[in-house]
Amino acid sequence: MSMFDFISIGKWFEGIINWLREHAAFIFDTISMLVRGLLGGFQSILLAVPALVLVVAFAALAWWIAGRGMGIFGLLGFLLIMQMNLWRQTMQTLSLVITAVVFALIIGIPVGIWASKSDKVQNVVRPILDFMQTLPAFVYLIPAVLFFRLGPVPGVIATLIFSLPPAVRLTNLGIRQVPLEIKEAALSFGATPRQMLIKAELPVALPTILAGVNQTIMLSLSMVVIAGMIGAGGLGNEVLKGITQLRIDVGFESGLAIVILAIYLDRLTQALGNSTQKK
Repeated sequence: MSMFDFISIGKWFEGIINWLREHAAFIFDTISMLVRGLLGGFQSILLAVPALVLVVAFAALAWWIAGRGMGIFGLLGFLLIMQMNLWRQTMQTLSLVITAVVFALIIGIPVGIWASKSDKVQNVVRPILDFMQTLPAFVYLIPAVLFFRLGPVPGVIATLIFSLPPAVRLTNLGIRQVPLEIKEAALSFGATPRQMLIKAELPVALPTILAGVNQTIMLSLSMVVIAGMIGAGGLGNEVLKGITQLRIDVGFESGLAIVILAIYLDRLTQALGNSTQKK
């Protein structure tokens, strides 16, 4: 027997997971409660409003932020989703994305700010983010299911972890790229570090931060579909149904609904970033 037979990274990881499940169950129960509450709130709002009212609201929002062309696309796209009887599943997917993105930004932006202020923090965070981005997406489902069982909660958690790196990276990058002249001008007016961050650095870095938000949303949407394998619900379940039952019509229609939602969210966040950059 080789000495390397005693080194089993998988066994170590399994041991850590089992220890956490046994001794930190209250933490995961609290996280589950928070995620379930926020997700349930978003779903209740989106499903309580009549579909046609939301379609018009989405189209008007797209027209206002991204222009007439995007407004027309939003109107026709969401009407097509209604026609395919996928409105409920699409709103469930949108709720999952919004919930994951909210938590990703709550965590990612402060960590990005912290990394921008300290090279030591950046050197610690960078390899962690590299690991998170290169790990296959399906691997995130394993600990999520072990800690939170099946359902939408582990889907949100897996999506959150998968989509977190761009928020951290681009927040860090945006603040580090703030011109030195702006920082010196703020200091000459007696700005404190907090005032420097809020009134000088964050406004200048906002277009880059919004680019990170855009990437976080896109990664969330892609992971939410994969999370359909663990019962996250929404369009991911429909895609999985199309694959497992060899139903081409179901798979194509649900895939088309995902494309419409992805284009809509992508163009809106891009337009927000461009308008901020112009200002």
